[in-house]
Amino acid sequence: MKPFAATIAIVAFAFAAAAAEKKVELKNLPQAVQNAVAEQTRNAELKGLSKETEHGVTSYEIETVANGRHRDVTVDAKGNVTTIEEETPIDSIPAAAKAAIEKKVASGKIAMVEAVTKNGALAFYEASYATKSGKKAEFAVKPDGTPTKED
Repeated sequence: MKPFAATIAIVAFAFAAAAAEKKVELKNLPQAVQNAVAEQTRNAELKGLSKETEHGVTSYEIETVANGRHRDVTVDAKGNVTTIEEETPIDSIPAAAKAAIEKKVASGKIAMVEAVTKNGALAFYEASYATKSGKKAEFAVKPDGTPTKED
């Protein structure tokens, strides 16, 4: 029974690793993705590039900083922007979303709030925070303050 459990654990780990992000170099990316990187870093500093394949779909994340704020852009293999995660001041988000984040964080400390846009439309806000005990966590809410499990 123990060898079977070990095999299951190894298979589960392999699947988790397959979906993990892998750092990549610009020169090794498809030309369309290289063009997207050039476009997305025109007024920003490139901080990192990664590739992820999940459910057979490959995407690339372009990590940037512009005007002191983090901005991560995900593009597909054709260079089309699918998701933008942009650091934003909590005071600039809708009151309902701000209240929901502050209630969830409670006596913890907010590290960063990002506006997440998918396929050109604002989808949700994601807050990275540390709990009172120091544990790092994330919480996502729709603009109306409704919690969401999207990522």
